[in-house]
Amino acid sequence: MQQTQGSYTVLSGGVGGAKLVAGMAAILPAEKLDVIANTGDDFEHLGLTVCPDIDTLLYTLSGQANPETGWGMANESWQFMDALEKLGGETWFRLGDRDLATHIYRHELLTAGLSLEDATARLRQAMGIRVPLHPMSNAAVRTAVETENGSLAFQDYFVRLQAQPVATAVRHDGSASATPSAGALAALTRPDLRAVVIAPSNPWLSIAPIMSVAGLESSILKSAVPVVAVSPVVAGKAIKGPTAKLMVELGLNPGVTAIAEHYSGVIDGLIIDEQDAGHQASIEKLGIRVGVTNTIMKNLHHKKHLASFVMEFSSKLKGRSR
Repeated sequence: MQQTQGSYTVLSGGVGGAKLVAGMAAILPAEKLDVIANTGDDFEHLGLTVCPDIDTLLYTLSGQANPETGWGMANESWQFMDALEKLGGETWFRLGDRDLATHIYRHELLTAGLSLEDATARLRQAMGIRVPLHPMSNAAVRTAVETENGSLAFQDYFVRLQAQPVATAVRHDGSASATPSAGALAALTRPDLRAVVIAPSNPWLSIAPIMSVAGLESSILKSAVPVVAVSPVVAGKAIKGPTAKLMVELGLNPGVTAIAEHYSGVIDGLIIDEQDAGHQASIEKLGIRVGVTNTIMKNLHHKKHLASFVMEFSSKLKGRSR
């Protein structure tokens, strides 16, 4: 098939991105797929380095993700957190007993001197995942949200306060001095690269941190292959997370046209849901081609359908229109 003759590199956040990646992994050889994961959500907690988006990708691709939440592990237990709560420790960020093993092993690897990229490779190999997962950078880039109540570290905003504070801006601390991980940079410069795919992840909280790493942004902007994004909003609402709420607070209309405007100059094509087909013309006026299909991924069939559509749609586009 034409769309499987090259490789694909996906920029991904957590749940939404992991679903699309799972669909692509189900129909592509592992050596034809690379994933660049957002690490702006990473933070130090209970003495451990927690990487939520990387872990969601790991658990999803290894078949261990909680099917109800999309994040965390299935068949989880919470004895550690229960004991910690009785001791008076911080329990606002829940680490299940099985999940905790991932963080402890990562801590051991990082303490032994491995980079985050190498530690991630060890974890995915141990979980039987063949698809390469590349952290955007080995350096610490940390997303912070400016709110009416002051600046908040991302996990404080997103988990501890449930994204309730009104956001006024988003920044990515450390990005100015960060360099891309070797794997991430290589994934964007593969000679057989067919397309760069921006997953249906939050553009400001999940994709912008990746793009904030200068070497990655420049590689994408200079790429000769099509860059295609999948909208994370459907009919003005986010499938998962605070995307629509954040858009309103940043003064944007929470719809697919605003998503297209945000990515204008970066993408060649935008895939939107059938419910948003009426916005196709307004998006194409921006010089962005539009693909319309079902983008809501409730099961593996839906994931594979969207993945196939992404590849077929990108095969019809020309790159370098940015």
